[in-house]
Amino acid sequence: MTSTHTPPHIRLANEIAAQFQRHDPAAASQEIANHIRTFWDPRMRSKLIADAGAPGSGLDPLAVAAAALLPPPTGN
Repeated sequence: MTSTHTPPHIRLANEIAAQFQRHDPAAASQEIANHIRTFWDPRMRSKLIADAGAPGSGLDPLAVAAAALLPPPTGN
């Protein structure tokens, strides 16, 4: 990821993760995953899951952990 433009799914996941920095990491990642599963468009969820494992994605570690809890994208 370049520092001049952060994709929306990365920026939003990091903003959500920032709200949970003082929580237990396991509980925080579960809450973040629940929020993403409930409110995010499937296309954004798919992008997040794809980018979570990429080195240099810029994702907060809590967002990476949350992405790992999300179900894999289905064909569409």
